[in-house]
Amino acid sequence: MELRTIRDADLKNKKVLIRVDFNVPLKDGVVTDDTRIKAALPTIKYILEQEGTSLVVMSHLGRPKGEKKPEFSLQPVCKKFSELLGRPVKMASDVIGNEVAEEVKNLKAGEVLLLENVRFYPGDESKDAAVKEEYSKTLASYGDVYVNDAFGTAHRAHASTEGVAHFLPSYAGFLIEKEVKFMAPLLENPEKPFVAIIGGAKVSSKITVLKSLARTCDTIVIGGGMAYTFLRVLGHSVGKSLVEEDFLDTAREFLDAAKSAGVKVILPVDHVAAEAFDENAKPVYVDGYDIPENLMGMDIGAKTVALVVDALKSAKTVVWNGPMGVFEFASFAKGTEEVAKALSESDAITVVGGGDSVAAINKFGLASKISHVSTGGGASLEFLEGKTLPGIAVLVK
Repeated sequence: MELRTIRDADLKNKKVLIRVDFNVPLKDGVVTDDTRIKAALPTIKYILEQEGTSLVVMSHLGRPKGEKKPEFSLQPVCKKFSELLGRPVKMASDVIGNEVAEEVKNLKAGEVLLLENVRFYPGDESKDAAVKEEYSKTLASYGDVYVNDAFGTAHRAHASTEGVAHFLPSYAGFLIEKEVKFMAPLLENPEKPFVAIIGGAKVSSKITVLKSLARTCDTIVIGGGMAYTFLRVLGHSVGKSLVEEDFLDTAREFLDAAKSAGVKVILPVDHVAAEAFDENAKPVYVDGYDIPENLMGMDIGAKTVALVVDALKSAKTVVWNGPMGVFEFASFAKGTEEVAKALSESDAITVVGGGDSVAAINKFGLASKISHVSTGGGASLEFLEGKTLPGIAVLVK
């Protein structure tokens, strides 16, 4: 997959409209995690280094559902953005309207204007083609060139991500370019041996990813809550662990298909369990596949960790999506932490995608030792499922 990137664009003396993902957490009107803002800076700085360029920045924040809600204003984000960029950023009075059009028109070379939350109007997420098109055209009128660097929303065909690309010359920013550079080979031509570590609570939310990765994987590790559905299928007792009864047949079909394709599947061979799903529950070690009736699996045990570590030793490519247990609870975080450490020490190309796995990598301070940590939870999941991401499809050469 080859994208048109900002390196291909003539930006000289142009007004550039850029879609970023500044959907950051706020507390008492202050940004508490600026990771996403920092991730967009290389693209923004590159644009501003080109002769005579000015920049109109757009993003969403939260879910205002097409209404102007003060708690979802980008005002506090503008302050942090300006600070990180090291130059003043003007805050637009709105997203659309005569006043905003005037603010955009008056923008001088080197200046940056941040529009208000694009989701303050229903046009951004509208399923009505005419409504979406009208909003897309208005946004597109703010620039000569469009750049998308919001991978986190690339799986949505919204006006501000995909719509505007039909009305302006459009290019990918460095962040989207990097995401595609690391994610695309996982589905197309990964360096082998290729190991996938897939966790999380439910089979239903990960079965498409499992099927997609099984086409290119040598080994698939299944952990987290969804592992118990697979263990049940194999005839093991799982106690009070989470099991999706509706997905037993699906799980069985997957295991059969993986076996036929020669893909090795690693499931937990021991567990850290508890009597209740509670942060203060006492951890109980269970040596073996079977979990007693009064317990529920909360994490993978040391023997399972050893199997994962062993699989990683020879790996050339590794993708990790989903934690190995309830890592939010300190007593049940060890399996996820040990896998994260093994990943950080691997010589393979390592890609971590999905909100919870990224949160785990950050929690354990290992992000700098991973080849690529994806910025998009839902987007990275859909990419791994082999789906077409509308915000990226419009940028393909």
